[in-house]
Amino acid sequence: MTRVLAFVLSATLPFCAHAQQGNEATDPTMIRPAETSDLSEFLWTNRPVIVFADTPADPRYGEQLALLQRDMDMLIERDVVVLTDTDPAAGSPLRKKLRPRGFQMVLVGKDGSVKLRKPFPYSVRELTRTIDKMPTRQQEIRERRAAG
Repeated sequence: MTRVLAFVLSATLPFCAHAQQGNEATDPTMIRPAETSDLSEFLWTNRPVIVFADTPADPRYGEQLALLQRDMDMLIERDVVVLTDTDPAAGSPLRKKLRPRGFQMVLVGKDGSVKLRKPFPYSVRELTRTIDKMPTRQQEIRERRAAG
């Protein structure tokens, strides 16, 4: 059942991302294809999470996207943007820069540096723990507390 769900999600998510492109300004965490994005556009505004796979049918890819979508509110709170790349032949700029092999999930900080690489699906809980330990995130938390 889990594999069927992962396959269905991996097959339908690219279409959902294209359908939501009109909401880019209102939904900063929209899952979108990596080939239309450059890391410099997220510098100091968002934390990109890039999910790479050799094909959208990779069960790890489907599982990772399902994990991210299930707890999207936790990602929104941390200014996360999810980018996907499932076409190694296209040679996207992100694929050239980050050089993934097969499936890989990469977390990039607001400063543009790679903070985490995982060759297997990673839960949002574990991802947010990593983000919450970053100095920029701790500063954001302190600022929100001071603002009331």
